[in-house]
Amino acid sequence: MSTQPNRNLDTFPNPNTGRDFVIHFDCPEFTCLCPLTGQPDFARFELEYIPDQKCIESKSLKLYLWSYRDEGAFHEAITNQILDDMVAACEPRWFKVTGHFYVRGGLTPTITAEHGTRP
Repeated sequence: MSTQPNRNLDTFPNPNTGRDFVIHFDCPEFTCLCPLTGQPDFARFELEYIPDQKCIESKSLKLYLWSYRDEGAFHEAITNQILDDMVAACEPRWFKVTGHFYVRGGLTPTITAEHGTRP
């Protein structure tokens, strides 16, 4: 497995496919760049999902999130891209991504995107 930032998300078999259970990742060290100014943006991401057949491997998730560090994108675009990539990787029953972006200019945006319906 790579130790460099990348967009590859590894998975492993869900150990209990017969039960709905929630996996929650709290990711407090997310960084990216403002696409207009090039200044750093900081955020805390929360990822919650109910797996189906596959679960996201945590080290690959860390490297995936790290890959945004030098990328410029709007908060809304990044939040939705993360959701799309997670869903493509593990095909969950339900997935929710919440980006809590830190204050800039007196505003603290929170962006939430969901896939599926939580049972």
